[in-house]
Amino acid sequence: MNFLYELKSFLFPKNVLNFNTASPVHPTSRGIPIPTAKMRDGSGAGSISKSAAVCPTKAIRIVSESEVQFDYGKCLQCGLCTEASNGNLRDSGFIYTFALRREELKVTYVSGQMKKVTDLPFPLTENQKRFQELTKKRGFLYREVAAAGNNTVESELNASFNSVFDSEREGVRCVASPKHADAVVFSGPVGERMAGPLETAWDVMSEPKALIACGTEAVSGGLYPMGKLPKEPDLYISGDPPRPDVILQGFRLLMGRFSFQFQEALHKILENEK
Repeated sequence: MNFLYELKSFLFPKNVLNFNTASPVHPTSRGIPIPTAKMRDGSGAGSISKSAAVCPTKAIRIVSESEVQFDYGKCLQCGLCTEASNGNLRDSGFIYTFALRREELKVTYVSGQMKKVTDLPFPLTENQKRFQELTKKRGFLYREVAAAGNNTVESELNASFNSVFDSEREGVRCVASPKHADAVVFSGPVGERMAGPLETAWDVMSEPKALIACGTEAVSGGLYPMGKLPKEPDLYISGDPPRPDVILQGFRLLMGRFSFQFQEALHKILENEK
């Protein structure tokens, strides 16, 4: 029987995800909310006041009648805002909500049109450059710290090692001790009692090293106040929780194996809708 399974694996295509051809838009995922043509045609920011009111994390902020700000680092991708928008917002299916700078996850729309950030791409910090030089070819080892989260991120990290996503193919592995790691991946809003362990894990690592915020709670606190961090993260991966392929693409971005700018990719999706 085992022989037949082995024979089948030779004859049929592999199910391993190809990161080079994967799309940032997934047909069966909600993804982040974006304005529809109805909002762009003159409904104004006031048309989504109900959406802003029902957002659990206050990710939507209405600045004026024509201007609204979305903080996708706070977005849970729960779909409540689109349900309350009367057709002015829709679920985009856009799941690649990760960036090397926190500011890139904050998007402003004026009359439903995305206001592009003019100084993209953001330059890498010195620490990010050094980490990229170390890991681009060989990958990296990480220690995960569950900093008062709900364990959903840990489930997705576990799934990243299965035969479909196969994170070890990219040289990315989880280790038992931060002393053996190149990066700390943390989940959760960093509760008061987890701030110390997170800082300890960070301090015992040798340079160059990276701090990775994984999940909406780690990026912004989500439903809770954001706790103390040892430093500003080098990579932000939003989503509650982010999918395994999203996490690994974020890791590839940090390693310099993947060229991606969140706001540029989002702008292309909005442009294609016109």
